[in-house]
Amino acid sequence: MANSAQADTLSPQGTSAPPGSTEPLADLAARYKLTVSGARPGLLSYTRQLWARRHFIVAFANAKTRATYSTAKLGQVWQVLTPLMNAAVYYLIFGYLVQTKDGIDNYVAFLVTGVFVFTFTQSAVLAGSRAISDQLNLIRALHFPRACLPISFTIVQLQQLLFSMVVLCAIVLGTGEPLTLKWLLVLPALMLQFVFNVGLSLVLARIGAVLVDIKQLLPFLLRTWLYLSGVFYSLDSYTDKAPAWVARVLEANPGAVYIEVIRDSLIESHQTLPLHVWGYAVGWALVMGIGGYVYFWKAEERYGRG
Repeated sequence: MANSAQADTLSPQGTSAPPGSTEPLADLAARYKLTVSGARPGLLSYTRQLWARRHFIVAFANAKTRATYSTAKLGQVWQVLTPLMNAAVYYLIFGYLVQTKDGIDNYVAFLVTGVFVFTFTQSAVLAGSRAISDQLNLIRALHFPRACLPISFTIVQLQQLLFSMVVLCAIVLGTGEPLTLKWLLVLPALMLQFVFNVGLSLVLARIGAVLVDIKQLLPFLLRTWLYLSGVFYSLDSYTDKAPAWVARVLEANPGAVYIEVIRDSLIESHQTLPLHVWGYAVGWALVMGIGGYVYFWKAEERYGRG
């Protein structure tokens, strides 16, 4: 009987009243503004909490960046070496053997730009899928908006890309491309891609929190996405004889969109980019950024449980 009375007293969901009172517990909790422990806050409140922890997000990202390469002799140089080695392999197999470089004036700059830009999204997706499942000790020990984690991991990838962009720009200049005011368009393009990557990382973080095996499936999905994004070939050369809807789908593919807008900014010899491709870049950033954020927030109270 004592246990039953205690349960009635502590449960805000109950309808019975505490001893000596006829008021239901739900009404009593509401009157004293009591809430369920770990309940999901409203979206605006959650956003304010997230903004209040912006310094933690950046500090956590910086710590992760230092920790990632602390045991490697070359340290952060691997941030550049890895995509460069991938670009070398793609050049040998696709550019030289398959001859996908035919019809592309500056294939080296074309290829390296595609590899670096796609690697940013690829790395953000992989890191985001592990953001919750690999940080359960931190989640269970401290109270903070869980979105801090996938956002921090995406910032880590952005930091690595910015470090790599110095080398990318040097390569583009070394291949004979001039330095023009159009290069400034790289900044808004990268910001749009960053917002898109954050949203995608939040989606994968929620899925990865429940379906841990998604980490095994993602490399295959990302490799397929890589092949469809025109990283080492021109999409136009492969869609000119395809049905119109195929060309439109590949053109609107976000992986290809962000590669193309940055190629158009850096490479003067690159074919003129239709204005609506920038519309795709903005649209994908808004849809994935907002949609991914809301999708992640809806499961906020479930992260780290079980």
